[in-house]
Amino acid sequence: MAIKDWPADKRPREKLLTLGAQALSDAELLAIFLRTGVTGLSAVESARQLLGNFGGLRALLEADQKSFCQQHGLGTAKYVQLKAVLEMSRRHLESTLSRGNALTDAATTKHYLQQRLRAYPYEVFACLFLDNKHRMIAFEELFRGTIDGASVLSS
Repeated sequence: MAIKDWPADKRPREKLLTLGAQALSDAELLAIFLRTGVTGLSAVESARQLLGNFGGLRALLEADQKSFCQQHGLGTAKYVQLKAVLEMSRRHLESTLSRGNALTDAATTKHYLQQRLRAYPYEVFACLFLDNKHRMIAFEELFRGTIDGASVLSS
């Protein structure tokens, strides 16, 4: 059944507008991103299938271009769109922190670093520069390593 035939309160877009994005499942959020399904599947069903193929939203978001584009209904345009959305999210988080929101606890710092470093295919030794109110001044990558280690050199 096409999404347009669903009750209005069950459709992802309407649900987001009524209840907010946090009320949607991963499949519903992905369906909004996809906009359309493929032959025989609604956008939500396509999204569920993609999440199953990749093993979840995180794996889908971190997929390389080849793996992503091999999926039915996905291509280079959607891959580029997805990467742009991820970069906008990263920049938004960084901008929020540099505008005065402080890294006042371990959970906030962990969240920031996970977002910042999650796509790196290698280990990174980096430094967060904070002011005396724990607001971020800069993030600087100092050393890169291999997939499981980074050597830190001192002079």
